[in-house]
Amino acid sequence: MIGARTMPNHVICVKWGNKYTSQYVNVLKNMCKRHITVPFEFHCLTENNQGLDSDIKTITLPVHPGIKTWWSKLYMFSPDLPIKGTMLYFDLDVIVFRNIDRLFSHNAGEFQIIRDFNRCRVKDWKVSNSSVMRWETGRLDYLWTEFAQDPNNVIRHNHGDQDWITKRASKDIRHWPDEWIRSYKWEMIGRKDTKIIKGDKKTFENPPTIAEENCVAVFHGEPKPSNCVDPFVVDNWR
Repeated sequence: MIGARTMPNHVICVKWGNKYTSQYVNVLKNMCKRHITVPFEFHCLTENNQGLDSDIKTITLPVHPGIKTWWSKLYMFSPDLPIKGTMLYFDLDVIVFRNIDRLFSHNAGEFQIIRDFNRCRVKDWKVSNSSVMRWETGRLDYLWTEFAQDPNNVIRHNHGDQDWITKRASKDIRHWPDEWIRSYKWEMIGRKDTKIIKGDKKTFENPPTIAEENCVAVFHGEPKPSNCVDPFVVDNWR
């Protein structure tokens, strides 16, 4: 009897423009290497691979009117992507600080995404946050193909890529357990804390509260990992 074919695991990120330096990609790769024990390959979709570590596999973003800012992320769903298998995507402004093998295996075959962090303010919040996602290639091609046909129209009616994903993929979405992937400032720090400025660096009055199941911290807004002097950040973003 022939067993089921195992799909290869891929970690993927997107770097477009100059909002994030190549250091963010290199650090994300290092964090994944420290906290993943199953076999995987690390890829970066980018139009500029300068400064990336040599062991990062790069995929060149095409020239297309929809390839800009955060909308570039949608190209990960293109049927033309030259890699196939299980895709685990991270935004560049995250910290992976504990083992994340389960992000590959949880609800295997389903499209997993974060329940947006306004969940800490609004009960039963249903909007999704695209900072961490996982899917099988071929299942969500429509997110790119329909967007690519008329990107200006999609952009006009959606604030960002995650709004398009929330609406268009509503029947496919499964949310990660909230405690696994948390907002650094809203949930781990607490949104009422006061940010302290120290020159070009930032921190908070109190250290983050790290839940037992928490393995990824998301840094939406400010501070970013590169300008935060919280010891938790300094110890893990490297």
